[in-house]
Amino acid sequence: MEMKQENKISCRVILFPQPYIGHLTPMLNLGNALHSKGFSITIIQTRFNALNQTEYPNFEFYYIEDPMSKDAAPWSTGSLKTIALLNKTCSGVFRDCLSRILEDASINKEAVACLIADPLWEFVGSIADEFNLPRLGLRTGGLLAVILYDSLSLLREKGYFQEFEQEAVVAEVPPLKVKDLPSEEYHEPIAIMAKETRSYCQGIICNTFKELEGSILDRVRSTLRSIPIFPIGPLHKYAPTNLDSIITPEQTSITWLNTQAPNSVLYVSFGTLAAISKEQFLEVAWGIANSEQPFLWAVRPRLIDGFGTDDALFSDAFLKIVNERSHIVAWAPQKEVLAHPAVGGFWTHCGWNSTIESICEGVPMICLPFFGDQKMNARHLSDVLKIALQLEKGLNREDIEKTIRRLMVEKEGDNMRKRAAALKLKAEQCITEGGSSDESLDRLTSHILSFCEIEKMPVQNQLKQ
Repeated sequence: MEMKQENKISCRVILFPQPYIGHLTPMLNLGNALHSKGFSITIIQTRFNALNQTEYPNFEFYYIEDPMSKDAAPWSTGSLKTIALLNKTCSGVFRDCLSRILEDASINKEAVACLIADPLWEFVGSIADEFNLPRLGLRTGGLLAVILYDSLSLLREKGYFQEFEQEAVVAEVPPLKVKDLPSEEYHEPIAIMAKETRSYCQGIICNTFKELEGSILDRVRSTLRSIPIFPIGPLHKYAPTNLDSIITPEQTSITWLNTQAPNSVLYVSFGTLAAISKEQFLEVAWGIANSEQPFLWAVRPRLIDGFGTDDALFSDAFLKIVNERSHIVAWAPQKEVLAHPAVGGFWTHCGWNSTIESICEGVPMICLPFFGDQKMNARHLSDVLKIALQLEKGLNREDIEKTIRRLMVEKEGDNMRKRAAALKLKAEQCITEGGSSDESLDRLTSHILSFCEIEKMPVQNQLKQ
């Protein structure tokens, strides 16, 4: 859905995304949506994973320096260690940048309404508060994680991380099982993020829609009573976002798909950050080969731990077996692939962008979650929406083969495709005029404009006395 700008509003919104593709993408899509409502948009970005400004003529960019800009393949990092490093080193340069933006706005006699930031930034709320600048958060993942994160201390007290069997259901956060819970290394950053949200957020924007997570949305609103929630997704449907300057897809994927029968191809991609061992890679490869189904597989650099750039990914025996029914690339244009009629299933890591893109095209999934909220997304897809299958027993080629066949050629897969098609229709309807996300976007617009009314003081005086 290509969106044109409505009447321009003399009001600017500042966006501050985390620099990882899974976080950058929805923030840029949000910028497109808000620009269409008439707002001027400023992006604060790290030099790490910097975008090509010429591809975003509607946005104004300010950059902050960071310690990761010289990484050889920056889009492939995103561990807790790198997120902590960014939080440790970027607060001062962010404060200086924000001050400069407000000064420039003052010179131009332009009101700055608010700052919308990724909740993974730990310092943003307190700095925005220094400038008396309202702050909203963009939730880039599913809402089930919000409930879990808010319940984490309670679950720890109840012993879920020590005393319960892995298959036990977490009664406080259904339908999650103990094995879906985040490992303890994530608990401290989760607690900081939850505190940041409760302490400083004057609104949470969500890349979801009512018909997708309705009951979860109600619970989030009940939990975060004083914070308004704005589900305005699917964000990628408002306007296209191009991240080719960071990672370039191979268009041969579409050419090959054009030669395949409808609903026959399994698309396989584990996102930009996940990594598997050589042994796991072999199980995945031979499970796919033994399923005898056509497949398109994105095998990006650094997907396999311990593989060098000169190592052969596949044996001659494997390539001979799959030659007539495979296409293997370093990266694929995912939204185009999922929209292609030849694609009948998606084996995914269950990152939220991939999840919602698949839902929007009516493509059922096989779930292989790795970290973060991916396990929660997978559980919701498989147990609640029933449009996905999970590889519950790890990676072995026999299970992989059976699961692929269940999805691609058996009645179970046909039923999932029907449910996915119904959900696709709801995703299309929610962003049309009068749909749930369209109305939520209007509410968000009014909410942001209310800050412009409050902040009629000169911008240079927004620093608290």
